[in-house]
Amino acid sequence: MCPLCGQPNGCALECERATGVLQPPCWCTQAKFEAELLSRIPEHARGKACICAACAREAEAP
Repeated sequence: MCPLCGQPNGCALECERATGVLQPPCWCTQAKFEAELLSRIPEHARGKACICAACAREAEAP
């Protein structure tokens, strides 16, 4: 789950860890996450939960 909005994050890496089924590379491995966006992740979820694509896109919007 996305630590910012609570929706499924669709992370292929997380899916692979959970299921053991090899996944294609995830979009998040090539994404750039700004420090401001990362700072919004609650302390308990840092380094443990993936931001979803929708929140990442929203952060990039002008």
